[in-house]
Amino acid sequence: MNRSRRFWRNPCLADAWRRPSPNFHFSIFIFQFAIVFYFVLCAGCVANARAADEFPAELVRFQSYEKNPVFRGAGDNAWDAKIRERGWILREGDVWRLWYTGYRGSPDAQMMLGYATSPDGLVWTRHAANPIYRDHWVEDMMIVRQGQTYYMFAEGKDDQAQLLTSRDGLRWEREGRLDVRYVNGKPLTEGPYGTPTAWFENGVWHLFYERSDRGVWLARSTDLKVWTNVADEPVLSPGPGAYDQSMIALNQIIRYDDRYFAYYHGSGTAEKPRLWTTNVAVSTDLLHWEKFAGNPLLPERENKSSGIVVHDGKKFRLYTMHPEVNVHFPKSE
Repeated sequence: MNRSRRFWRNPCLADAWRRPSPNFHFSIFIFQFAIVFYFVLCAGCVANARAADEFPAELVRFQSYEKNPVFRGAGDNAWDAKIRERGWILREGDVWRLWYTGYRGSPDAQMMLGYATSPDGLVWTRHAANPIYRDHWVEDMMIVRQGQTYYMFAEGKDDQAQLLTSRDGLRWEREGRLDVRYVNGKPLTEGPYGTPTAWFENGVWHLFYERSDRGVWLARSTDLKVWTNVADEPVLSPGPGAYDQSMIALNQIIRYDDRYFAYYHGSGTAEKPRLWTTNVAVSTDLLHWEKFAGNPLLPERENKSSGIVVHDGKKFRLYTMHPEVNVHFPKSE
């Protein structure tokens, strides 16, 4: 008879195996708990490492400049007594250039285009001939420079996206409203389509726009004349986070480490005046986006929106534009 048969024929040993002691059960429970805890901990480490890899610290960790704001409305009865919405900053050589929306009185007043320059992006001087464009309503603008031409994508009156062009950034010519169409080629239904944000790559223009801040859509064009939706559903929607669960609008696209980063503002407050937050999302194809788990980049209570990042030659700065221009530098830690 082999040893295994002897074991099972021994009634004392067999009974002990069938009815383990309470300590034995407790040991098994502790072992199983330790295994589960280990895998949860590892998953968390992997998720944190993945988030850190997808959202580098230099793009998401900022602290406010002690001398903010660096630019604001002129006040009194100036044409730009107040500024609002997204402005745009380009650093060209040793000159920082700022375009902004100015107005006098209520938000129903004519929105006009202002311009200022700076040697360091901190101290700004208004252009002597401001406003540099007053023929049409210009608000919430951004600029793409291609070759010798500046392309300005902006809202017109009633949040209608439009295009202006310039050779020097000072004298602008309005090309007209953007002709945006559904996937089937039919024009968009009447209504607002604003905060236009453009990205140019490989001969194709990509246009991100919002409709009443209820989502961000993507349309494409090769001629700047007709824009066709990639899909008739938003590529970026509000939520599920509380900080942007009600409204969102995209301000800027940058490419960094072969990925696209979208800086956008969102609101989670239903009552007015709403609080807005500055946030970021990442994509590999401009179509599918993942929001940063650490959003918002700045506390909601600060109510800073219309954010863009600008590289100063060494690092990125985060500028928020509404209702004044504030700069935020990378955190040192």
